[in-house]
Amino acid sequence: MYRYDQYDYQIVKERVAQYRDQVRRRLSDELTEDEFRPLRLQNGLYLQRHAYMLRIAVPYGLLSSKQMRMFAHIARKYDRGYGHFTTRQNIQYNWIKLEETPEILDHLASVEMHAIQTSGNCIRNITSDEYCGVAADEIIDPRPYAEIMREWSTFHPEFAYLPRKFKIAFNGSVEDRAATAVHDIGLTVVRNPQGEIGFRVMVGGGMGRTPILGSVIREFLPWQHLLTYTEAIMRVYNQHGRRDNMYKARIKILVKAIGAEEFGRQVEAEWIDLKDGPSTLTVEEFNRVAAYFAPPAYETSAVDETLEPQKTENKAFGNWLKRNVKSHKVPGYAIVLLSLKKTGVPPGDATAEQMDFIAGLADRYSFGELRVTHEQNLVLADVRQSDLFALWQEAKAQGLATPNIGLLTDIICCPGGDFCSLANAKSIPIAEAIAERFDDLDFQHDIGEIELNISGCINACGHHHVGNIGILGVDKDGAEWYQVSIGGAQGNESSIGKIIGPSFSAHQMPAVIDRLLQVYLRERIEDERFIDTARRIGVAPFKEHVYATPIKAMHNAGEDAYA
Repeated sequence: MYRYDQYDYQIVKERVAQYRDQVRRRLSDELTEDEFRPLRLQNGLYLQRHAYMLRIAVPYGLLSSKQMRMFAHIARKYDRGYGHFTTRQNIQYNWIKLEETPEILDHLASVEMHAIQTSGNCIRNITSDEYCGVAADEIIDPRPYAEIMREWSTFHPEFAYLPRKFKIAFNGSVEDRAATAVHDIGLTVVRNPQGEIGFRVMVGGGMGRTPILGSVIREFLPWQHLLTYTEAIMRVYNQHGRRDNMYKARIKILVKAIGAEEFGRQVEAEWIDLKDGPSTLTVEEFNRVAAYFAPPAYETSAVDETLEPQKTENKAFGNWLKRNVKSHKVPGYAIVLLSLKKTGVPPGDATAEQMDFIAGLADRYSFGELRVTHEQNLVLADVRQSDLFALWQEAKAQGLATPNIGLLTDIICCPGGDFCSLANAKSIPIAEAIAERFDDLDFQHDIGEIELNISGCINACGHHHVGNIGILGVDKDGAEWYQVSIGGAQGNESSIGKIIGPSFSAHQMPAVIDRLLQVYLRERIEDERFIDTARRIGVAPFKEHVYATPIKAMHNAGEDAYA
């Protein structure tokens, strides 16, 4: 993984010193809250309902065991003993004291981390496929390009005050696991007929108030022009993106307003003067960065022949292998997902003790590295197949081996109204109620793959728009209600979900999900996935069944009419 050089250390050290003085001035009232707000946001510090929240950048989701141990230390000393892993591959702490934040940033700098540009109208944390470098279907490892983009975009003066926040994602595999279609810029590795490496460039994707799938403006961009072309996109956006209305300031609104073809034409025109400029990448620069992502010292071992009898003899282990273990491009190795979705625990949360334990697993089983997924789970990317049974036993003892990856209770969920001051409704209690209602692994395995996403407000931090089932918290006369959509998906066949009808109260939500599943089980053909059934039959059958008769409140609390 990438290591800081002397310039990185100096930049981050100076930023911490600068921020420490800003906090001192705020605490002494030399700075008003309005003056301090943009300064703290540049360092990832939000003021939420009960306390400050600090968001720490995890570039393209990659972590060392040392960095994970620092996360555990921060959780234990400065928070309430846990952290929350997000859909942006970052980590957040929800109970931070302002006066302690400079010390936290100093600790982060000691392990080559920071919180710079995790907020504000700038280029945010660069994200990618959590299986980079190890996926069996990978065309090329995109992490060197993601790191080059990170270095280029951090503190870039021209893009520090964009019309709105800006998110970039890289995908290097056949299957898109980076959700590129819902990013401001989505970059997918492709080869041209000559076998040369380049990128398919997609712009204008995003969720929030106006969910839109991105549009391809270039089918093949030579890799050498990754930065020059991105700079052209940013310049067009910076010049023409709206600044009079924050709800219409994202690049997706500009692309929609003038059309993808016209936006692409303007980018190409802007690119003419940048194309062969100083930001053009060289082979030497690529090789310099790529050296940080050289493969670890894999053992030349054959596939472990004991796995088949082990999973046959031990059903629980077999279920875990089926759901939480993925194919690795190196024979004899496997990709392991540690589920942060045990029933009764807020999705994406991990305790300080679990983080220390996971760091130990990474050291023992995966060359000291791990990754954060967009689905709020963690990955050990390089596990020997012969170690899988021992790893499973250890993870299970710590509540990290729930075999539900990709299943109903692998719920994606933002912190919602329990913490976030922007939220209209709570998310975590809804996730917990649904998980408890369907906490039957045999049932979950029977219904198969399904993505359920929950957001507490229209900002869509829970990515509800691309959930097979999406739940959005809405405010109705001061009360918390929930709007339901179906048919959303990320990946190669991304789609935005369609709202099925009027919203529901919190206590109705588990029953609503139950009725949606009843339609799916009634209508599916053989092993058809929920998303495929929904696309084939449309919203109408689901809507009809859900709204056919009033849903009884849980615990015999009476009946509520739909509103």
